[in-house]
Amino acid sequence: MAQRLARRRLARGRIVRNPAQAYEALQAELLDRDHEVFGVVYLDNRHRIRGFEELFRGSIDGAAVYAREVVKEALRHGAAAVILVHNHPCGHLEPSAADEKITARLRQALELIEVRVLDHVIVSVEGYVSLAELGKL
Repeated sequence: MAQRLARRRLARGRIVRNPAQAYEALQAELLDRDHEVFGVVYLDNRHRIRGFEELFRGSIDGAAVYAREVVKEALRHGAAAVILVHNHPCGHLEPSAADEKITARLRQALELIEVRVLDHVIVSVEGYVSLAELGKL
């Protein structure tokens, strides 16, 4: 049932206007994981969802993320913008230095193909944190 809810919340064409909506769409998909997962929500120029993909899996406290793969998938989805997302299975919401560093690297890589990074949302059982709302994007 949770998977059906997640698919409906991430349905193609649904508009994502703010981090709270991104969290709502992603919580059912990411909260039950016992390992870190990094994914991307691909959006068109009107911020309608074109797709969501879990791109990288890691351990309890980290996942290796490769800019090349994110760029490749953004092109495949025809994205005009993206929302980066990952979970913190331990429940801690504060973004790490590594979270901020990968956000900056992905933003630079995606700028080269004219895809905007709208946000990087971290999801946990405690709620969510938006790097854009923190001014770290």
